[in-house]
Amino acid sequence: MSEVSLYARLGGYDAIAAVCSDLLPRLQSDALLGRFWEHRGDDGLAREQQLLIDFLCAQAGGPMVYTGRDMKISHIGMRISAADWAAFIGHLEATLDKFSLPETERNDVLAFIDSTKTDIVEV
Repeated sequence: MSEVSLYARLGGYDAIAAVCSDLLPRLQSDALLGRFWEHRGDDGLAREQQLLIDFLCAQAGGPMVYTGRDMKISHIGMRISAADWAAFIGHLEATLDKFSLPETERNDVLAFIDSTKTDIVEV
């Protein structure tokens, strides 16, 4: 008997895409975090959203192939601080609350996201 992937437990592609569609506008409109999306065109924003969906789906055990750069390379030079990270986590938790993610899956998502922190936070 094989373990059910986090991807399947989260509801698959559509559920992960819905979470991303809720989370990204929260981040973009945040007074602290919005600077990371200033002066970006619609196409660039759409591409970033698709890369995020692909990354999360692939990392959660889904069938998507992530073709973007790794997290360290993608975020180097952005000067993402511990305060930025804390604001991001607050928005992520609000999004997970909105979708009433069960505790086990919520903890798995937060643990995975936390595992990326050292590659993303610079200052």
